[in-house]
Amino acid sequence: MALPWKTLDQFTTEDEGVLELRQRGKGDFLITIGSQILMNSKAQRSEIALGQLGCQKLQNHPAPKVLVGGLGMGITLRAVLDSLPDTAQVVVAELNPIIHKWCLGPLSELTGAAANDPRVSIEIADVTELIKMSSKTSFDAIILDLYRGPHPQTDQMNDPIYGSLAIAYAYAALKTNGTFSVWGENRDKHFENRLASAGFTVRCETPGKGGYRHAVWIATKTSSKAKKHNSQRRRKNQ
Repeated sequence: MALPWKTLDQFTTEDEGVLELRQRGKGDFLITIGSQILMNSKAQRSEIALGQLGCQKLQNHPAPKVLVGGLGMGITLRAVLDSLPDTAQVVVAELNPIIHKWCLGPLSELTGAAANDPRVSIEIADVTELIKMSSKTSFDAIILDLYRGPHPQTDQMNDPIYGSLAIAYAYAALKTNGTFSVWGENRDKHFENRLASAGFTVRCETPGKGGYRHAVWIATKTSSKAKKHNSQRRRKNQ
């Protein structure tokens, strides 16, 4: 017989309803909002893959700088940290301070206290605003692990996270060969096309085998867009 869920803490949000942290047994946690399950500690393969794929080229980097959007249970953050050297700097943007509190408290056992790692700084802020305010070529990787991913109904131009304008800000905030990695519930070709149009080289993976699998996009900033722009400008001036 399955153990019953125990509510460890709850918080009423302004827009979405009651946010709850629940536990049953060791290492079995849920974060819910209203009647919706946001995160399940027993189903995290795509979040782990997101962190690993987003940082896989940075293991030998002398001092990588990474921005993570969304703290959640800290699973993606743990995968990010395990993929980076001790010299890394990881900024995590999280809207809700209670999530940070949970990651420092009962959820810390899941991640080896990832949120308390000396390489990590937590900003209680909207990740899209941090990206906009970043100076150009600030980050080696930007990783978005938000509880709603891109989908076919996304406003293709003006969505504040996944629209073309937001993607352009992310492109500008990345160094050349930096990666923009995004978690989603399902594959979305429109989103992939917007990434490619911004100048990214894009691939999408669905980690795991069998069953329902979430999508992970890995978009790499290359110099091809700048070269194409310069080539067009030269032809225009000839």
